[in-house]
Amino acid sequence: MADSIYPRLIGARLRSQMSYRASFALDLVTQVLAQWIELVVILVLFGHVSALGGFTKDEVLLMYAFAGIAFGIADLFAGQLDNLPTYIRTGTFDVLLMRPLGTLPQIMVSDVRLRRVGRIIGAIAVMVYALAHVGIGWTPAKVALTIATPLAGAVIFGAIWVVTCSVCFWIVEGREFANAFTYGSNAFTSYPVNVYSAPLRWVMAFIVPGAFVAYYPSLALLGKQDPLGLPGWVGWTSPLVAALAAVVAGFVWRFAVRHYRGTGS
Repeated sequence: MADSIYPRLIGARLRSQMSYRASFALDLVTQVLAQWIELVVILVLFGHVSALGGFTKDEVLLMYAFAGIAFGIADLFAGQLDNLPTYIRTGTFDVLLMRPLGTLPQIMVSDVRLRRVGRIIGAIAVMVYALAHVGIGWTPAKVALTIATPLAGAVIFGAIWVVTCSVCFWIVEGREFANAFTYGSNAFTSYPVNVYSAPLRWVMAFIVPGAFVAYYPSLALLGKQDPLGLPGWVGWTSPLVAALAAVVAGFVWRFAVRHYRGTGS
């Protein structure tokens, strides 16, 4: 019974957004353009250099596209966690606890904004272009990896959202801390990780598993060696890393909720 409630809640939210079609279309286009504004930064950069960290423009665009699609999907379903501080401060989270439903799914379906699909569309367009220009030697395994990569990346981003936003149970105004890792990870994963300094690389690529969103899957598709020295099979492990990240995120969320004491509002 509970499983059927969530699709109904999402459907009601989407129908309300589609009631104003002109506004929705404008918001959708705005999101596409917002995604492409980030693309302009890469194009301007490659107007001054021929390679970045040993990768060509089209190879970097492939990483950027994978990261953009993954982040767009995660933002669509997990971006609502940005409102967690408000839920805690106003006592709304206490209401969620009283319902016979999981608190995390309730938050995730509370404000699904369909206009965020615009970012996904913009990133998919870049991915199509990049895949047509990087010269991949296609095999069934690489086709599967191409499909799985943005989905696994979305799970990784979603897990980052859950884990970092969980700090708000102890620090109510912890949104900026969470944003440093959620939106910061989006920027980080859009470029080859070997261009970053070693301390930042180890934190954002391996402790926060941002390197498995786009960098390592792209290396596997391109058949390139990792400049950081890890073996080639690492590029095929993103789904496994995503599953592990989801398990960790679930554990952290449950731990945080069990220790939630409310704000007294």
